[in-house]
Amino acid sequence: MALETLKDVKEIDGFNVLNIDQLAKENPEQWDAENRRFDWDWFKANVYPKSNYIVVDDAKNTITFKIQNGPIKENGVNGCQVDTMIHTPLRMIEELDKMYPCKENSSCLYHLSAALRALADRKKDREKRGVEGLNKE
Repeated sequence: MALETLKDVKEIDGFNVLNIDQLAKENPEQWDAENRRFDWDWFKANVYPKSNYIVVDDAKNTITFKIQNGPIKENGVNGCQVDTMIHTPLRMIEELDKMYPCKENSSCLYHLSAALRALADRKKDREKRGVEGLNKE
């Protein structure tokens, strides 16, 4: 049920949300339907470079994130940040709360939002010190 809350979501935190079934329809020659997977070398070379770092597989009820490897200023964007991972359940709980509102959902939304605010404050501090995007304290 929770993954269904992302059914029509095309992006989260500026990153594309890629649906495996849609990609399989568009690239049947790269898709192994029996094992529900793509040729990995093809996927790495053709899917990740297009900023497809969030992958949803409805049939398996899974969501996968490719995480940033190294500082952006040193390595470029090659994955999503932990912030994106927090934005994802935030959106899911917001949608669930529309259907089934309760105080626990509200509390969860508050705390997820607080985590995002803390990360934003950290980033501002790092920018102010000139170390944002670098492997420095």
